[in-house]
Amino acid sequence: MPDWEITATTIYCEDVDDEVTLLVYGDGASICTGHHKYAWPDTETAVAVKKKSKQSGKKLGCSGAECHRIVQYRNKWLGI
Repeated sequence: MPDWEITATTIYCEDVDDEVTLLVYGDGASICTGHHKYAWPDTETAVAVKKKSKQSGKKLGCSGAECHRIVQYRNKWLGI
Protein backbone atom coordinates (compact mmCIF):
# COMPACT_ATOMS: atom_id res chain seq x y z
CA MET A 1 0.00 0.00 0.00
CA PRO A 2 1.34 3.48 -0.88
CA ASP A 3 2.48 5.89 1.81
CA TRP A 4 -0.01 8.55 0.68
CA GLU A 5 -3.78 8.85 1.21
CA ILE A 6 -5.12 10.74 -1.82
CA THR A 7 -3.93 12.58 -4.90
CA ALA A 8 -5.94 14.72 -7.28
CA THR A 9 -5.52 16.66 -10.48
CA THR A 10 -7.83 18.80 -12.57
CA ILE A 11 -7.82 18.24 -16.33
CA TYR A 12 -9.79 19.31 -19.37
CA CYS A 13 -11.95 16.40 -20.54
CA GLU A 14 -12.76 16.46 -24.25
CA ASP A 15 -15.60 13.96 -23.76
CA VAL A 16 -17.65 16.48 -21.78
CA ASP A 17 -15.97 19.74 -22.88
CA ASP A 18 -15.33 20.76 -19.29
CA GLU A 19 -12.74 20.58 -16.53
CA VAL A 20 -12.98 17.59 -14.19
CA THR A 21 -10.99 16.47 -11.18
CA LEU A 22 -9.49 12.99 -11.03
CA LEU A 23 -8.96 11.54 -7.54
CA VAL A 24 -6.97 8.45 -6.62
CA TYR A 25 -6.95 7.06 -3.08
CA GLY A 26 -4.08 5.11 -1.57
CA ASP A 27 -6.22 1.95 -1.49
CA GLY A 28 -6.57 2.07 -5.30
CA ALA A 29 -10.07 3.52 -5.50
CA SER A 30 -10.45 6.26 -8.09
CA ILE A 31 -13.16 8.68 -9.16
CA CYS A 32 -13.73 11.51 -11.59
CA THR A 33 -15.89 14.43 -10.53
CA GLY A 34 -17.27 14.62 -14.05
CA HIS A 35 -18.61 11.07 -13.94
CA HIS A 36 -21.44 11.81 -11.52
CA LYS A 37 -22.17 15.22 -13.05
CA TYR A 38 -22.29 14.01 -16.66
CA ALA A 39 -23.38 10.38 -16.38
CA TRP A 40 -26.54 11.39 -14.47
CA PRO A 41 -26.98 15.08 -15.34
CA ASP A 42 -29.56 17.32 -13.77
CA THR A 43 -31.80 19.26 -16.16
CA GLU A 44 -29.51 22.29 -16.33
CA THR A 45 -26.42 20.22 -17.09
CA ALA A 46 -28.27 18.10 -19.68
CA VAL A 47 -29.40 21.24 -21.52
CA ALA A 48 -25.85 22.68 -21.44
CA VAL A 49 -24.35 19.43 -22.78
CA LYS A 50 -26.92 19.25 -25.56
CA LYS A 51 -26.14 22.85 -26.54
CA LYS A 52 -22.36 22.23 -26.49
CA SER A 53 -22.85 19.05 -28.54
CA LYS A 54 -24.72 21.00 -31.23
CA GLN A 55 -22.07 23.72 -31.29
CA SER A 56 -19.15 21.31 -31.50
CA GLY A 57 -20.80 18.94 -33.94
CA LYS A 58 -19.98 15.88 -31.83
CA LYS A 59 -21.89 14.01 -29.17
CA LEU A 60 -20.57 14.86 -25.73
CA GLY A 61 -20.91 12.54 -22.76
CA CYS A 62 -19.05 10.83 -19.97
CA SER A 63 -17.12 7.68 -20.88
CA GLY A 64 -17.85 6.14 -17.49
CA ALA A 65 -15.89 4.92 -14.51
CA GLU A 66 -13.31 3.15 -16.67
CA CYS A 67 -12.45 6.21 -18.75
CA HIS A 68 -8.88 6.03 -20.06
CA ARG A 69 -8.02 9.30 -18.29
CA ILE A 70 -8.82 8.04 -14.79
CA VAL A 71 -7.28 4.62 -15.49
CA GLN A 72 -4.00 6.18 -16.66
CA TYR A 73 -3.87 8.57 -13.71
CA ARG A 74 -4.61 5.76 -11.22
CA ASN A 75 -2.02 3.45 -12.77
CA LYS A 76 0.60 6.21 -12.68
CA TRP A 77 0.15 6.72 -8.94
CA LEU A 78 -0.14 3.03 -8.08
CA GLY A 79 2.92 2.16 -10.17
CA ILE A 80 1.05 -0.19 -12.49
